[in-house]
Amino acid sequence: MKNFEGHALPGCYFLAVGVLWSVKYPIKYLMQRENENISKNKWYQYLELLEGMGKVITTLVGILAGQFIPEVDLLTWTHGTMYFAYVLNGLVDILISLPLGLPPGLDRFMLSQALFVEGFLFYFHAHHRPALDQHIHSLMLIAIFGGALCSLLEVFMRDHPILELLRTTMFLLQGSWFLQIGFVLYPPWGGPGWDQTDHENIMFLTMCFSWHYIGALLLFIINYTIVYCTTGVKLMAHDLDRQFRTCIMRGNPSQTTGPC
Repeated sequence: MKNFEGHALPGCYFLAVGVLWSVKYPIKYLMQRENENISKNKWYQYLELLEGMGKVITTLVGILAGQFIPEVDLLTWTHGTMYFAYVLNGLVDILISLPLGLPPGLDRFMLSQALFVEGFLFYFHAHHRPALDQHIHSLMLIAIFGGALCSLLEVFMRDHPILELLRTTMFLLQGSWFLQIGFVLYPPWGGPGWDQTDHENIMFLTMCFSWHYIGALLLFIINYTIVYCTTGVKLMAHDLDRQFRTCIMRGNPSQTTGPC
């Protein structure tokens, strides 16, 4: 991963998954508010299946891409190990979406294990490197282990909207920060990276990390608003119509804001 492309590939992967979740989970939350069993919705099941397949395909591409690097060293094996952990997570996502009777929290457990594996590998990734390199990689650990903790808690607190929000923002943060690392250390337009001995660069990147997280939160809020305006209003109208019909049948048409 000693180039910009090596950071862009995992960055785009985490961003894509995060953006998908930032749309999927608001839809799921709004449907659950209308007492709809989302787990039995066939379109939602198809989406879960496609998500697992996308994880497997993308991470396999990451593993195969490492095989075309001329020099094969421990760094290549490290990246392959990280990608393989996410391949297993994607396979479990596929299996759990099928009627096989697997434990319902197994997908979240495997996701947490993939993140823990990534975190352990990432912790030792930048040892004996310049201060800026170590610092920018250590900030990534916040997003990695934050996502791992949220995923592990979801094993026991399934479908918790706040945990799903945090996990989504951790993935968005991890994706955007991978790209930031690539731009800082290996600018795609060529030339040297940032001065790794300048302490002000370290301070700026710490502040920049906060901007990335705020941006992830704003993206989730924007997507939630869009989903609510396009889906939530329709669900509310459908619920009011259902309540009105129930009240008509019971002879009380004036009461339409609650159960008759």
